[in-house]
Amino acid sequence: MSPSPSKRISLPPITTAAGQPPLYQQVIDGLKQAISAGTLPPGSPLPSFRALAEDLLVSLITVKRAYEDLEREGIIYRKQGIGTFVSEDGVEKSRSAQRSEVQERLAQAVADGTALGMTLEELNRIVTDIWNRHHAKEERK
Repeated sequence: MSPSPSKRISLPPITTAAGQPPLYQQVIDGLKQAISAGTLPPGSPLPSFRALAEDLLVSLITVKRAYEDLEREGIIYRKQGIGTFVSEDGVEKSRSAQRSEVQERLAQAVADGTALGMTLEELNRIVTDIWNRHHAKEERK
C-alpha cells in the first residue's frame, strides 16, 4: 500500500507571543478544534510531520510532539509507512478534551472572580453577557 498524499489543513496561526501556550500545544489545540468541528472527520489523513511543520513554520519536533500527544489521547493514530489519521472516536475524544479544558479555564475564572469578591450573580451575568455577544456575532456571520 502506498503512503497517503499529504493533506493541507487550515489551523489558527501559531505564535510565539508572550502569554500564549507552547507551540506544540497550539498545534494540538488547532487540530482538536478542526477535528471537533468536523473539518477533519474520522479516517481523514493528516499531513506528515514535515509537511505540517513547513506549513506552520514550526520545527519538526514541535509537530512530532503534538502528534504523539494526540495519539496518546486516542484522537489520532499512525499506521507505519502509510500515515497519520483521525481515529474513529477522535471527534468525541477531542470534544471531551476541549470540554475539560473549558471547565478548567472557567474554574480558574470563578476562583479569580471569587478572590476579587465577586458574587455568583455577578459571575453569571458576565457569562450570560459573553454568551449573548458570542451568539450575536455568530448570527451575523
